[in-house]
Parts: sequence; structure tokens; C-alpha cells
Amino acid sequence: MVFIMYDHRRAIRAAFKDRQRGAVLTTHYMEEAEAVCDRVAIVVSGKIRCIGSIQHLKGKYGRGYSLEVKLREEQAGLQQVALLHEELLRIFPHAARQESFVTLMVYRVPMEDVGSLADSFAQLESAKQTFSFEEYNFSQSTLEQVFLEFAKEQENEEDDVGSLSTSFRWQRLHQEGPVPQSQTDSVVQQL
Repeated sequence: MVFIMYDHRRAIRAAFKDRQRGAVLTTHYMEEAEAVCDRVAIVVSGKIRCIGSIQHLKGKYGRGYSLEVKLREEQAGLQQVALLHEELLRIFPHAARQESFVTLMVYRVPMEDVGSLADSFAQLESAKQTFSFEEYNFSQSTLEQVFLEFAKEQENEEDDVGSLSTSFRWQRLHQEGPVPQSQTDSVVQQL
């Protein structure tokens, strides 16, 4: 693993800027990749799954936007929360509530619900005035979230291989017929 100090990030970028030079950095830390790389490739199970600029990867493989709305303590009643939820769904019709706490509501907003960022922020500001919530955070998927989606894909592939392997063993045992009591320990050890 490589950790790059903040001061060194600038030096690395300066060393490569406007020159015909390049380097390959391998890391699981997307923050490091964003700080020093112009292009990023994500490798899953030994194969490059995507490559491009950071903005390209976020736009193409990200899961839209994240919206967090922090309510004031005195505004966190069930009726107020329900009305605010309706308003947010009016602004972003396909938004899905991910989490909801007493003073925090978290939504995933798909790209197609965001016509222009200026309009989205204007509507959120209007809702903030109407519902007097404390603050909100509206942000695009991070490179870390894109990376984690691909990592889940790898886990799913590994789970599928594991279940195939297990079912193959079960079929083999089933086809061979009953195992004599004296051999059960060796069969269990093989599994």
C-alpha cells in the first residue's frame, strides 16, 4: 500500500504536468487516486473493468447523487418529515430514501432526476426556506462509491464460485452413494 503525504501529492503532479511522462500507481485508496491521477482504471478479478477520467467514471458508473437533509430538532416531527419527504419526491421523483433518523434524511437520487444542478440547488434552497431545515448536502457519487460497487461485483463472483464448488461436491457425494461410517471422517476432511 502506498500513502502519499499531502505535500508530496503536489510535487508528484508537478513532476508529471506538461511533460511526456507517466506513472502507474496501484492503490485501494480512491482519495489518493483522485489527488494524483488524471485517469483511473478499476481492476476486478485481474481484469480492467473500467478506465477513464475520474469525472467520466463517476458519471458512467456512479449511482447518481446523494442527498442528505439535516432537520432542526424542533422540526423533526412525523408530520413535518412526511411533508418534507413529499416535497423531495416532487423535486426528485425517483429518489429513494436510504436512511432516516430523527434529524437526518438520506436519499439516493438517480442522474435522470437531476436536469441541471442549478435548478436542483434552487429547488432545494426553496424547500429549505419552506421547511426550515438546518442544512443539506447534495453531492455526486464519489470515486470510492464507484470502486465499492465494482468490489461488490467481485464478491458476488466469488460467492457464485463458492456455491458452484459446494454444489459440485454435493453432487459428487450424492452420485457415489452412501458413504460407509468408517469413511465419513475422510470425506468431511476433503470438503
